[in-house]
Amino acid sequence: MKRFLMALALLIPATVLAAGYSGPLDKANIDQSDKASLQRGAQIYMNYCLGCHSMEYQRYQRTFEDLGIPVDLGEEFLQFTGDGPGSHKFSAIDRDSAPEWFGLAPPDLTMVARVRGADWLYTFFRSFYVDDSRPFGVNNEVFDNVGMPWVLEEMQGVPRKTYERRMVDGEMREVYVGIKSDGTGRLSEEEFDQAMLDLTNFLVYTGEPMILERQRLGMFVIGFLLVLLVLSILLKKEYWRDVK
Repeated sequence: MKRFLMALALLIPATVLAAGYSGPLDKANIDQSDKASLQRGAQIYMNYCLGCHSMEYQRYQRTFEDLGIPVDLGEEFLQFTGDGPGSHKFSAIDRDSAPEWFGLAPPDLTMVARVRGADWLYTFFRSFYVDDSRPFGVNNEVFDNVGMPWVLEEMQGVPRKTYERRMVDGEMREVYVGIKSDGTGRLSEEEFDQAMLDLTNFLVYTGEPMILERQRLGMFVIGFLLVLLVLSILLKKEYWRDVK
């Protein structure tokens, strides 16, 4: 119960913040059956996100088994704590010092996809831009005044809001055309978008590891209910035959 209340306390403010953005969201075409995508997403999360954001409601071994990663390889390349694979995913950040660095402790992200949704996360990851007025030099279009550095800059490059001169209502104006990287990242724009899709896919998985099994069982349940419906209709007719 204590762990549930702790998780609920983290989710409530996140829900309010997610509801505060009313702009368009990019469609995250994720596929939970794509093990390669989930493995790439796990690699990104373990290397770039887990330093600050725990996933304390899931164990390493469960992730390795679900994603088809051999435990020995998972421990070598995805688990950096030195604990056994049965341990939970705790971040290395000092929880007492984090509020001084970021304004508040970085939240646990085990259930973040259940709260915000895949489209929100995918758009968020691709919406950071340079903002010299912010403490970490970046801001985010989806989450205004976000209190975190952009840790994936080495993958994306330096993202900036981009404007072009275009003819609008008969006169040339500066028109905002979106956020563009300066090309210094190690990934191309298309590769970075795919990486963020993989990361989103992984976060959706951690929010509901049984989603594929639930969907599979759901088909059997629906089939059973349809058969039961047919039998119920036939039974009703049989009863009413005697009444008439």
